[in-house]
Amino acid sequence: MVTANHFGTALRGWRERLSPLASGLDPGAAPPLTGRRIPGLRREELAHLAGLSVDYVVRLEQGRARTPSPQVVGALARALRLDVAERDHLFRCAHLAPPSHGDVPLRVPPRVHRLARQLSDAPVAVFAADWTLVSWNRMWTAAIGDPHSYGWDQGNIVAGMFRTEGGHRAGPIGGWPVRSWAGDEAEEAALVADLRVTATTYPDDARLAALVERLRRTSPRFAHLWSNGTAGPLTGDRKTVEHPVVGDLVLELDVLLVPGSDLRIITYTADTNTDDAKKLAALRATCQGTPPPTGQR
Repeated sequence: MVTANHFGTALRGWRERLSPLASGLDPGAAPPLTGRRIPGLRREELAHLAGLSVDYVVRLEQGRARTPSPQVVGALARALRLDVAERDHLFRCAHLAPPSHGDVPLRVPPRVHRLARQLSDAPVAVFAADWTLVSWNRMWTAAIGDPHSYGWDQGNIVAGMFRTEGGHRAGPIGGWPVRSWAGDEAEEAALVADLRVTATTYPDDARLAALVERLRRTSPRFAHLWSNGTAGPLTGDRKTVEHPVVGDLVLELDVLLVPGSDLRIITYTADTNTDDAKKLAALRATCQGTPPPTGQR
């Protein structure tokens, strides 16, 4: 069985697209730039820029060398002037974890605000990768409660979920219960597994590291889940919202990931032609003419 040479293919394609002038190549310190058969860099030029041997670059492109170090991949990414997405792709092609992205992004770009407005018929909220709530719409407040009343530390749902009162899980968010059909334990495990992925992606985020350390000290349940090593994305859930006005609401929770910003758009929807859909419609009517929610990041 022949293994695809994704690393070599990407390396060669990016080398051939980068012109010597755009690369910052010093004509006086590199091979001559005349008589070129391709518009991009030669292998020897890329090797010079990355501080590697020409033979090693050739073997990487041909797939005869398949285990470059993180230092080598980083040097090639810098030499090729790759953006963050392309750099991360090159690392993954080498079966390496991409470098840390710094801090968890909390800014909501205009395109995400625009999408949230288009989904105004449903409860929608935007969470950062560490599950900090950063934005929500009117329907979210109407159906799930006002986030200002949640009492989450730093607006983080993980911190809110693992609050304890007398050794037990604290009361419901927003003044009324929101329960997972899978049960509290499964819900907590899924959220911690997702947070672990984020902590690995952003190992240098001091705020996230402090959150994890604080929860490990104060919540035995979190400490146990964190110690078992489970990791994986949270993709969805089914919830029962014990709403104080319209009664119980059975809603599907979906998680939409935003490429490039690592945000999670959370939507609650009801099956069509059901009592739950009618209840959502009744809540939607109460939102007409109300001002947008405040206090968002």
